[in-house]
Amino acid sequence: MKIRNFREMLEAKWASGKFVCVGLDSELKKIPGWAQYDGIGCAGDKKRIIIEFNRSIVEATKNLVCAYKPNIAFYEAHGAAGIEALYHTIADIGVLAPDVPVILDAKRADIGNTNAGYVELAFDYLRADAITVHPYLGSEALQPFLARAEKGVIVLCRTSNPGATEFQNARVVPEWQNADSDPGTMPFYQYLAIKIAKDWNKNGNCGLVVGATYPAELETVRHVVGDMPILIPGIGAQGGDVKATVTAGKDSRGRGMIINSSRGIIFASNGPDFAEAARRETQKLHDLINQYR
Repeated sequence: MKIRNFREMLEAKWASGKFVCVGLDSELKKIPGWAQYDGIGCAGDKKRIIIEFNRSIVEATKNLVCAYKPNIAFYEAHGAAGIEALYHTIADIGVLAPDVPVILDAKRADIGNTNAGYVELAFDYLRADAITVHPYLGSEALQPFLARAEKGVIVLCRTSNPGATEFQNARVVPEWQNADSDPGTMPFYQYLAIKIAKDWNKNGNCGLVVGATYPAELETVRHVVGDMPILIPGIGAQGGDVKATVTAGKDSRGRGMIINSSRGIIFASNGPDFAEAARRETQKLHDLINQYR
């Protein structure tokens, strides 16, 4: 059986004009009441509600997307039932949309032997195609992720939350500059992007997370990392502008973007038409991206 390669799967989607990533942030209390209690026949069963809701979203959007991105927090909140729901959701995507990669939004990182456990959960048990990680412990600690050349390792760089500037915009002196003779500084997020592109991406499996809510910083990151994939959250409920995002985020080929919308798509309706509404919002975002690309 051919090994699934995250970057190859992405490239195939980009080649067909697909750049929307649907975030399966399937918070139980926000799943439409119709779906929870009678519409999909699993009243009171948390695991089945989440699985069936996600399956409906995937079936409605599968030919419009470049990826799906479940955030593990919304599944871990329900303990074993939630992890089982996540497992079955990823398995369902593998059947319903086998050419669409799954990014596990887990923001993991720890010392190396602990990361080995995270790798086994994400890639071997859940069978995700990529994972988000944070860089604070450095590349040495992240080797268990980076060594999986067929998997995507998407590193937090310039996040979409309002408080991101607290650390990510701190000015640093890169080690390749002499602090005495050449004291030029750059924002930490920019330094991080350069390091990942230059030193961490030896297997060609790295990407970065940069929020749509900061288009100037997105443009800076794109300039320094070339054609690396950038996962771009913040469109939709967080208020990111599609035109500004595409203008700043596209690579030299007009590609390179994984533009995520979660709540704005999956919770577009709280009625029995929730799946159709999700498709309409996905189609709308798809069309806007390609209009500005």
